[in-house]
Amino acid sequence: MDKFDRIYQLHHVLAGRRTPVAIDALMERLECSKPSAYRLLRVLRDYLGAPVRLDAERGGYLYAQSPGEGPYELPGLWFNAKELQALVVFERLLESLEPGLLAEHLEPLAQRVAQLMSHRRLGLSEAAQRIRVLPMTARKAGEHFHTLASATLQRRRVRIGYRSRSRDESTEREVSPQRLVHYRDNWYLDAWCHLRHGLRSFAVDRVHSALELRTPVRGIPDAELDEHFASSYGIFAGRANKTAVLRFSRERARWVADERWHPQQVGQYLTDGSYELRLPYRDERELVMDILRHGPEVEVVSPEALRSAVKQRLAAALARYA
Repeated sequence: MDKFDRIYQLHHVLAGRRTPVAIDALMERLECSKPSAYRLLRVLRDYLGAPVRLDAERGGYLYAQSPGEGPYELPGLWFNAKELQALVVFERLLESLEPGLLAEHLEPLAQRVAQLMSHRRLGLSEAAQRIRVLPMTARKAGEHFHTLASATLQRRRVRIGYRSRSRDESTEREVSPQRLVHYRDNWYLDAWCHLRHGLRSFAVDRVHSALELRTPVRGIPDAELDEHFASSYGIFAGRANKTAVLRFSRERARWVADERWHPQQVGQYLTDGSYELRLPYRDERELVMDILRHGPEVEVVSPEALRSAVKQRLAAALARYA
């Protein structure tokens, strides 16, 4: 622990106590000698303006709070080594989600982090090479992401031009944004569609025009949003009305048992070592694709309609190699 980390730690020790802390206790917490502990107290008081006071009667140091003043905070941007390491990981993740998406707004913070990273003691100078985030099948969020994000946070309606992939047709519609969702490396907008008079999910990359309006959104309770968008499997919304029962081989069970396919899934090992997974769904399209990923290592036990859909896709795939 070096000087900066010790100052940070000393502040948190004093800020978290209402009673004085003895110098011996500070030495133990800061892992330093008595002269070093006194020197850190002086730096905190004289250079950083902390209200450090010695309570001679009770034999210790504390923050003296004046009436009407809030708690003292360290000036500037302070992180200890572990917090800074976590911040670097977050910055790498954010950049990987959508390169350049918030670069302009995060530039001041990025510069400050770069300065802190220059301290070799933290081992962060090669963060870009040592931390990798590998998105799969990610699509660019597009030029209208900021407009949609602003409308979502400001609780305002937005008029969008949207071209769906399923029908390959474009429509103009007014929507009340409810949530932005990052799902499988891509962005979606959950919204109330005033054209269709219902909740819909829109792929942000398929929005080709967006205009934020002054009209307030039609608010939807969180419970209703969760019921509509999160009760069934995958990105296809709607209240779940079926339960898939999947049985994975003993070899694949070692992976699948630790995976989260759905918040309401139920899984159990069977006596032969295979793994049974039950999960709710409504639209089978995405579920079928995920089942096919596991090839011969999984069997659809029920319902029969889902089992037939998987069989048809497997037969069609085999026919291409005939």
